[in-house]
Amino acid sequence: MRVRRIAVVAGVLGLLCVPAHAGARDISRDPLPANDGWAAEGAGTTGGAAADAGHVFVVTDRAELVAALDGGSATPKIIKIAGTIDANTDDDGDHLDCDDYATDGYDLHQYLAAYDPRTWGSAKPSGPQEEARQASAARQAERITLNVGSNTTIVGLKGAVLKGAGLQVKNAANVIIRNLDLRDAYDCFPVWQPNTGGLGDWKTAYDNIWLTGSHHVWVDHVTLSDKGHRDEQEPTWFGRNYLRHDGLLDITNGSDLVTVSWSRFEGHDKAMLIGNSDSATGDRGKLRVTLHHNQFESIVQRAPRVRYGQVHVYNNRYVVPTDDYRYSLGVSTESGIHAQNNAFTTLGRIEVADLVKSWNGTALHDEGTLFNGFPVDLLPIYNAYNSGSERDLTADVGWTPTLHTKIDSAGTADREVARGAGAGRIP
Repeated sequence: MRVRRIAVVAGVLGLLCVPAHAGARDISRDPLPANDGWAAEGAGTTGGAAADAGHVFVVTDRAELVAALDGGSATPKIIKIAGTIDANTDDDGDHLDCDDYATDGYDLHQYLAAYDPRTWGSAKPSGPQEEARQASAARQAERITLNVGSNTTIVGLKGAVLKGAGLQVKNAANVIIRNLDLRDAYDCFPVWQPNTGGLGDWKTAYDNIWLTGSHHVWVDHVTLSDKGHRDEQEPTWFGRNYLRHDGLLDITNGSDLVTVSWSRFEGHDKAMLIGNSDSATGDRGKLRVTLHHNQFESIVQRAPRVRYGQVHVYNNRYVVPTDDYRYSLGVSTESGIHAQNNAFTTLGRIEVADLVKSWNGTALHDEGTLFNGFPVDLLPIYNAYNSGSERDLTADVGWTPTLHTKIDSAGTADREVARGAGAGRIP
């Protein structure tokens, strides 16, 4: 099998293609440092550090990556990505576009004609074109959804890019993803949902990284974006933006004990959802996540939006977009966001109170916030601004973080994150 041949040369290529600024150090066996956020709880997170020589791979295309992932097995493994891998490729490595996935007579214009709300109404789409869309979507999903199993480390070598893929960490434990540029998880076949938000909306299928039902996961020094296709360049259908991307990194379905550090989230609408449903009561006691030293740049909303979880958000840098901005910190059902020493840079038309949005939330702990270089008390400003329109939030989120590294001032973090966050910047 080709992946075995890859394993043999892994040591040689690992020396030649190390991450920027990492010298000859092999980061692929690095565990999460002690106390570094929720993923350090208990035995911590080591990923594939226990992998034997036969399960260390350097991969350069989709076929090699799929073989190395081994169907999402729990066998300890280290996967080093070299160069650019395009998930939208066939078994011979040839690029696939949306027309290649379309089947059973699917046609966007016929789909739009069939489900135009003026004639179709508010019922869920059904019939030949919706069935064809589902079949077409299944063909794309089979190609681009890549399952990551337990005891796995995925690292990018210098300049590594994974594009068009949805990395799915499902019902897994002890996973590390580092030093990788993940971009453009592009959905060829969005579905029209007439009843969403009162006006209907388009729903897309893929996140760049999706953690679902998983625990002890460390995501570090990754860059996540839509680079290649931007949703604002897409047309508007039925009066709603024809979105092609879902989240950049979503943490849902009872996932737990996650640390996201020194990463860049760029140019996207809904960046990060923690907890997928207000009614998912099984999420109580889970969804414990630490976000530190990340940069959220030109993110419209969900940076993050939280349901249920105890989420420590500290030393992050926010560069608020100029257009269509909605909020950064989303406070939803039974959430407990503990925000410390974060820095926000905005244009003059964005107010301090705009940084927060609440849906059935009750509390937000905030301290040490910088807004355009000036210290602000975010919570009382939010409550005063939204008096009468949204429930006031209290400062008591019911917990105090203990698992964390040194917490810098917001000003220091702002400078350090600008220099050090993202793929290729591991010191």
